[in-house]
Amino acid sequence: MKRVDVTYVLLNDDHKNVLMVKNKGEKSSYYTLPGGAVEQGETLKEAALREVKEETGLDVQINDVLSVSEAFFEERGHHVIFFTFSGKIIGGEIHLSRPEEIEEITWMDSKIANEYVQIDSKATVPYILRGTIPKA
Repeated sequence: MKRVDVTYVLLNDDHKNVLMVKNKGEKSSYYTLPGGAVEQGETLKEAALREVKEETGLDVQINDVLSVSEAFFEERGHHVIFFTFSGKIIGGEIHLSRPEEIEEITWMDSKIANEYVQIDSKATVPYILRGTIPKA
């Protein structure tokens, strides 16, 4: 199985609503937090910033890690590790820039959003980038 890392960012307006994107799936559409796959050479934080900007048009500040989870996608042959960060909107405007991938960007009541993604974590852990380690 191929290892794939994915970052998501939890953005909320007042702890009542969560920003969600509705992705076009092969069989049906589904809601997730903004985010996506980490590209070669990217840090988790860089991927999170890029994905939120690409999917929503928003500039965000990435904060701590809310959760780490994993899944096996047998059909694709992927072992996916999901890193969910808390974040804060610092600029930009919401716009649908990828209509071929995303149907909708919406503020969703956090209780409803929690049915799609696990977002009720109260604890966080810091994200620490240790940089590049040179060869010994």
